[in-house]
Amino acid sequence: QVQLVVSGGGSVQAAGSLRLSCAASGRPSSSPGMGWFRQAPGKEREFVAAITWNGRTTYYGDSVKGRCTISRDNTRNTVYLEMNSLKLEDTAVYYCAASRSPSFGNRYMYTDVYLYWGQGTQVTVSS
Repeated sequence: QVQLVVSGGGSVQAAGSLRLSCAASGRPSSSPGMGWFRQAPGKEREFVAAITWNGRTTYYGDSVKGRCTISRDNTRNTVYLEMNSLKLEDTAVYYCAASRSPSFGNRYMYTDVYLYWGQGTQVTVSS
């Protein structure tokens, strides 16, 4: 069982920055791949970013590419999402998730790849 605790959300003005953290605890069978998703009111959950178990490969959704950076510190069991140049449309609840296995294959953007989910944190971008 793996528990994920998300922190770092809040309110920020457009063009500002935020860093989200996702701390994992528990005993996964192996270091999982990790992902960030977000969900705005009335919309489906959207893929934001993912990172492989060793941190060597990262993936980004088209809507955040070039503005976000995902990273991980396996010594701290923590994954980060650095978000810059925030836009109004980035407003959403952000979730981190741990995959079922260390490898995503080419399915990192799908929610069913992930077994454990954090509680979510609200990010609100205002003008």
